[in-house]
Amino acid sequence: MLKIVTIGSATIDVFVKCDDANIVSVNSKDRKADYMSYRYGAKLDITDFDTKVGGGGVNTAVNFANLGYDTSAIFKIGKDIYSKGIFKFFEDKKVNLSHIVQTSKTTTGFSIILVSFEGDRTVLAHRGGNGEIKKEDIDFEAIKDAEFLYLAPLNGKSTKILEPIIDFAHKNDLKICVNAGSSSIKKGFEYMKRILEYAQVVVMNKEEAQMCTKIEVRPDTAEECYSDKPIHPDIVSILKKLKVQDYQVIVMTDGGNGAYAYAGGEKVYYAPVFPGKIVSTLGAGDAFASTFCASMHKTNLDIGKSLLYASINSGSVVSAFGATEGLLTFDEVEEKLKSNPDYTYKIIPI
Repeated sequence: MLKIVTIGSATIDVFVKCDDANIVSVNSKDRKADYMSYRYGAKLDITDFDTKVGGGGVNTAVNFANLGYDTSAIFKIGKDIYSKGIFKFFEDKKVNLSHIVQTSKTTTGFSIILVSFEGDRTVLAHRGGNGEIKKEDIDFEAIKDAEFLYLAPLNGKSTKILEPIIDFAHKNDLKICVNAGSSSIKKGFEYMKRILEYAQVVVMNKEEAQMCTKIEVRPDTAEECYSDKPIHPDIVSILKKLKVQDYQVIVMTDGGNGAYAYAGGEKVYYAPVFPGKIVSTLGAGDAFASTFCASMHKTNLDIGKSLLYASINSGSVVSAFGATEGLLTFDEVEEKLKSNPDYTYKIIPI
C-alpha cells in the first residue's frame, strides 16, 4: 500500500448560512469580481449553522485514507478546547497522527465560513498554529519513510518550511504534489519556481495560477481573446508557464467551468464539473487535488481519467456541509462514472 504524508493546516470550521446575504458583482475593463455583502448595521437571522473539522492538511489526509492509502498527517494545533474536537474527529479516520505537533504556545486554527445561497463561500480565518509551523516541528524521518508527499497550502511563517521539505523529499526520491497557497504565491514567481520544480503534480485554482504567473485570463469580450481556439489562450499561457520541468503535470481548476491538466506538448486535458447540487464549496479544492494525485497512482498516470475521478469526488464534497462529509471511495467514484456514461473528458489541441 502506498504510504502518503500530508502537510498542511487543521481548523475548526463554523459554517454560517444566511439567505439575506447578497452577491454583488463588480466589473472593470480587465476583470470581474464577486463580493458577498450584508446590510451594514443589520441583525440578520442565520438560515443554517454547523461546526466541522477542516483545513487542507486534515481534508487531504482524510481523503487519501478514505481512498485506501496508508496516510500520515503533519499539522500544528494548540492545547485548547478546539484541539479536543480535532482529535475526536479523527477517532474513526484511519490517519496516523503520531507526527502532528501540539503545543500550548499557540492556538488551534479556527474559521468562520459564510455560505451564500448559491453555495459558494467566504472564509474568515484565524490561522493559529497553522501559520507557525517551523522546520524543527517536522518529522523528517516520517517523510523519508513515505513514498508520496502531499503539500497542502501553508500560510504565514509556515511557508518557510516549504523549501527544506521539498529539497529533502527530492533527495529521498519521494513523489511530490504541491497545492500552493496564496501566502507562498505572493512571494513571486521566481520563488515559486524553486518550490514547484521538484513536484510531479502541481495544482492551483485559476485565481492562484493568475497570481503566480501574473497572467490574467481576460474576459471573453476582450479583442482576439479566443482566436477561434477551443480553449482560452490565456489559460494555455498560464499552464505552460507553471510547467517548469518536463516531468510535471500542471492542473488548474476553474470553479464551475471545470478543470484543465497539462503535461506538455500541444494538448490540454479538460474535464467539466460533475453535475450535482451545491451546498458548500469549502473543501472542494482539497478533494480535487488529493483525488487527482491518488488517481494518477491508481490509473497508472491516466491524466484524463484522473481529472474525472477528481471532479466526481469534489462534486460529492460540495453537496454537503463540511469539507470531508461527502468524500467517496474509489469504488463509489467508479460507480458514479459508470452511472453517467456521458460524463467524460476532452483532449484539446493547442
